[in-house]
Amino acid sequence: MKQHEKLNYVEYPSRDLNATKGFFSEVFAWQFEDFGEAYSAFTEANLAGGFYQAPLHSDSRQGAALLMFYSDDLEQTQAKIVAAGGAISKAIFHFPGGRRFHFCEPSGNEFAVWSEHV
Repeated sequence: MKQHEKLNYVEYPSRDLNATKGFFSEVFAWQFEDFGEAYSAFTEANLAGGFYQAPLHSDSRQGAALLMFYSDDLEQTQAKIVAAGGAISKAIFHFPGGRRFHFCEPSGNEFAVWSEHV
């Protein structure tokens, strides 16, 4: 649902759109709609967005924003990410409010997964 002055869309670069789409479809059940060969929009992520073809990637160590997924079972989500070709960039660690880990999808974009369960 669109709400006035609320976030509702995010865009990321992707070196390999097919690998990126396959990863997010497999791990998080996202749906994609292609708009030409260089852009694909996603849904089913609780926030709509898209990936555009580019030789770049988003990395919080370089000042990029870090989007986080929530999981009821951190270890299970981590295993799904690894099985689908994602790379763990920061192992599970505790932080105020729970635990989390960071990962990179096949095109190198960094995301995190967190859980309240300790």
